[in-house]
Amino acid sequence: MAMKYVDEFRDPELIRRTSEEIHRLVDSDYHYRFMEVCGGHTFSIFRFGLQNLLPANIELVHGPGCPVCVLPVGRMDDGLSIARQPDVIFTAFGDVMRVPGSQGTPLELRARGTDIRMIYSPLDALKIAMDHPERQVVLFAIGFETTAPSTALTLMRARELNVPNFYVFSNHVMILPSIRTILDSPDMRIDGFIGPGHVSTVIGVHPYELVTEHYGKPVVISGFEPLDLLQSILMLVKQMKEGRAQVENQYSRVVPWEGNIPALEVMNEVFEVRPFFEWRGLGVISQSALKLRPEFARWDAEVRFQVKGVRVTDSKAAQCGEVLKGVLKPHQCKWFGKECTPEHPIGALMVSSEGACAAYYHHVHLRQAIGE
Repeated sequence: MAMKYVDEFRDPELIRRTSEEIHRLVDSDYHYRFMEVCGGHTFSIFRFGLQNLLPANIELVHGPGCPVCVLPVGRMDDGLSIARQPDVIFTAFGDVMRVPGSQGTPLELRARGTDIRMIYSPLDALKIAMDHPERQVVLFAIGFETTAPSTALTLMRARELNVPNFYVFSNHVMILPSIRTILDSPDMRIDGFIGPGHVSTVIGVHPYELVTEHYGKPVVISGFEPLDLLQSILMLVKQMKEGRAQVENQYSRVVPWEGNIPALEVMNEVFEVRPFFEWRGLGVISQSALKLRPEFARWDAEVRFQVKGVRVTDSKAAQCGEVLKGVLKPHQCKWFGKECTPEHPIGALMVSSEGACAAYYHHVHLRQAIGE
């Protein structure tokens, strides 16, 4: 019988049986490396202590699936340079407010008098623009394909209402190019992927066939509850045991194979793919991000404010790039839990609750510190 409720996906007996099945099927002589791409998965893994239920030879590698974490310093600096211009109201989501640029965070800039406001929806920014026609209102849009449709719909609404003082600074990125970059890295060995659930509700399942067909790596789209993730790991182990590399959809109760067609259509109407875009830790990746189409240039902050596109070298203090690529675990960064904490983040991975460092800090580091 299909499960419907959250508590069923946290059933201790089902979790125990799934863990036992994973232990039974693994090859004890092989070290498995599975990457969870989504920051929400990283959060759940640490929150529920799932690594403790797995065999010692299954290693979970934390990927670049947190949009705040992969935002490069230069892009943050570009946004804040807009915020500092006269008559601008700069709007951003809560996590973005704490992302460090080279000269501080949006919160710190706001404390110094810049008009920066936290919003909960792109439509909040549009309403601010309509309420303040004498000001230039900029939305710092960010996220993978999960959040791009809401930005697109807001832009379509701005066009419909003919709002002249609303602008979008697009930082939307795409999940597949980042996976491809990781797989092309010569020093990276990944045996399979726990595919992102939220992104896949929009793009569907079939795009991941690139990973299975071109790279021969299995992908299992997963939900976010403990049993979801353990089942997905079990499915990856089974594929490897049987010599398969396929895309499987563990999260079929939410993710349709073809994705969300209306959402994809509005994205295609508003956005086009950038030739290049810089990612924190991964460098410049071709065809990996979205910009506004020429038809929406009137609402494009990069056009209106002549954004320079500066590139800033990451601080050497925080080893975000190595953690994002799975080369280091969060606690292996020399600044982790010392100079760099969620209250005072040096690196972006400490900002969002879905960042690998913040998740590890809250759900592993603090418990160890108090002896749990």
